[in-house]
Amino acid sequence: MLSMKKVGGGKAVQSFTTQYAIYIVLVLLVIGITIYNPSFLSIDSLRNILIQSSTRAIIALGVAFILITAGTDLSAGRIVGLTAVVSASMLQTENYANRFFPDLPHLNVFVPILLAIVVGLVCGLVNGLVVAKLNVPPFIATLGTMVAVYGINSMYFDMDPNNSQPIGGLRQDFTAFGSGSIGSGTFSVPYIVLVAIFVAFIVWVIFNKTKLGKNMYAIGGNVQAAKVSGIHVAKNLIYIYMIAGALYGLAGVLEASRTGGATNNYGNMYELDAIAACVVGGVSTTGGIGTVPGVMVGVLIFSIINYGLTFIGISPYWQLIFKGLIIVAAVAFDMRKYAAKK
Repeated sequence: MLSMKKVGGGKAVQSFTTQYAIYIVLVLLVIGITIYNPSFLSIDSLRNILIQSSTRAIIALGVAFILITAGTDLSAGRIVGLTAVVSASMLQTENYANRFFPDLPHLNVFVPILLAIVVGLVCGLVNGLVVAKLNVPPFIATLGTMVAVYGINSMYFDMDPNNSQPIGGLRQDFTAFGSGSIGSGTFSVPYIVLVAIFVAFIVWVIFNKTKLGKNMYAIGGNVQAAKVSGIHVAKNLIYIYMIAGALYGLAGVLEASRTGGATNNYGNMYELDAIAACVVGGVSTTGGIGTVPGVMVGVLIFSIINYGLTFIGISPYWQLIFKGLIIVAAVAFDMRKYAAKK
């Protein structure tokens, strides 16, 4: 009897470790960094982590839409870069020496922002049409879009008189979205964090309270069963890719605002971080499973890893190796859980 209890307890511990291994690693990492440098857990450090997480969270939420349908999106980062350049190019101060559009009149700040979001939405529409109507696998479809969008962005960025110069001199009413905050002092709340929280709430509503959200989970769980149950799979996929593209567009705007500039290389590899954050946060690579809180936790995990390792002076190359191991481990655990359910 005692041995059976030990076996049962051992299985429970193994199950808990398998389920929460990545969080255990995170806790140990945070403890280790804090022991090495106790100031890591200061208010300023936590605020910086949240600011860095905000745009990544919005991108990851867009990617989560696609992953839940059992797809993938490799174009997210390049769409972020394109929309960052589009918004920044139209929101420079009038007395800046190297204006992208020297004769462009003063625009309401929301006009270029909305235009950039629409650009992202159109890119998502292209992805959706290629996947849903041409039946091209999402990996290939979004790979093609990734390459094409980078080419378009580079051509736009290289236009006269800019000629591939980094875009700077952004207007204060635009950079305020990325650097401004409510309140002052230690407990001020950055605008960009509030935007990310608001977007997360809207996405949570879509996931849990709308017909599109229910259809999304059904498509990811079993696309054939979804078709039999009367779900218009192609139409829903197009809507999902469009929403994801709009979120990438918003993230691009916020990234330009946060950094005070833009180049055509913005967003490079962001899609991989977003996919990794989703998987770490419990979004299944096989589709049909994923939550908004999980995605947000996954983003925070990677932000803490990035910021923490930089904080204690670990080489960026080691950080890439560490992140790669986490991605492989997260997918391996996900596949083990999927195999156990089968």
